[in-house]
Amino acid sequence: MWPLNGERRIVEAMKLSMMLNYSGDPRLAAAEARDLELAGIDLGWVAELYSFDSVSILGYLAAMTETMELGSGIFNTYSRTPTTIASTAAGLDAVSGGRFILGLGASGPQVIEGWHGLPYDKPLARQREIMDICRKVWRREVVTNDGPIYKLPLPEEQGTGLGKPLKLINHPVRSNIPIYLASLGPKNVELTAEVANGWLPVFYYPEKASDVWGDDIARGKAKRDPGLGELQVSAGGMLAITDDKEQAGKLRDMGRFMTALYVGGMGAKGKNFYNNIFRKYGYEDEAEQIQDLYLSGKKDEAMALIPQAYLDATALVGDEGWVRERVEAYRASGVTHLQVTPMGENPLNDIEKVKAWAE
Repeated sequence: MWPLNGERRIVEAMKLSMMLNYSGDPRLAAAEARDLELAGIDLGWVAELYSFDSVSILGYLAAMTETMELGSGIFNTYSRTPTTIASTAAGLDAVSGGRFILGLGASGPQVIEGWHGLPYDKPLARQREIMDICRKVWRREVVTNDGPIYKLPLPEEQGTGLGKPLKLINHPVRSNIPIYLASLGPKNVELTAEVANGWLPVFYYPEKASDVWGDDIARGKAKRDPGLGELQVSAGGMLAITDDKEQAGKLRDMGRFMTALYVGGMGAKGKNFYNNIFRKYGYEDEAEQIQDLYLSGKKDEAMALIPQAYLDATALVGDEGWVRERVEAYRASGVTHLQVTPMGENPLNDIEKVKAWAE
């Protein structure tokens, strides 16, 4: 199988990444993060939906951890100005001692228009400009921008005319904080491969990922600045090492709910990227039926149609031989950061084992 980067490059060592708890007691989240750090998690992501802001949690975790990288998973590209995103990232990089990764994404209209009250428009142009502005800020350049989305300084006819170009007062710990984009659509993935340091895909099927995104990645990489280095890829799934086949089956089936929600319910007919991914994986009939059932309120029937082969291949759930095989499949597809969601009876032990295999 050709990996996503378009060449037969096997990632010799993968890092482990994980979504950290963001909705409960921050002190418990910090204690858990310390245990995960010791077990081998290299990178912890903190989500931000219509919940507590992730900046507060990330700052607290930065003080309570030592080696784990910390990422925003994700900041949406609408509710903060580009320079606010840049200065926030620089601040988190400072308090963590150079361990922050800026995860960005467009989110979706449900959150952007429903929670933030902002129009969901021009996601690609917005992401490109934000990344460019962030990098100018971190290099402590005098920031100007004349893009279609952001005008810096604001033109006189749009404001008081008193704005002037400025640069960041502080000296950042790093002038090249990594930026990872959460992207799915063809143009957005192409943009990611062109200008981002890393990629955060969802519903990633290692053996079939190149069928969906391979051409988009190749087009983006053809325009990529070599100074960015290789595109990092963070993807994975549920983790549980068990010899109990019945228990393994039950855990894999837990993926039906979320998969049906996104493939069936996130978007209207013809406007659902997740549904399109499943079609490209070769599940055209299933994708059509799942969406029809879900949108008509038959959610249990939609969940039942999620292909078992997909659930099996995307879950790191089973005996040691099976899990190790799946780790190698992710590695061979070009994944650099294996994302795990521990669900077994001894999650820290499972992480330690996978960490050894990943390295």
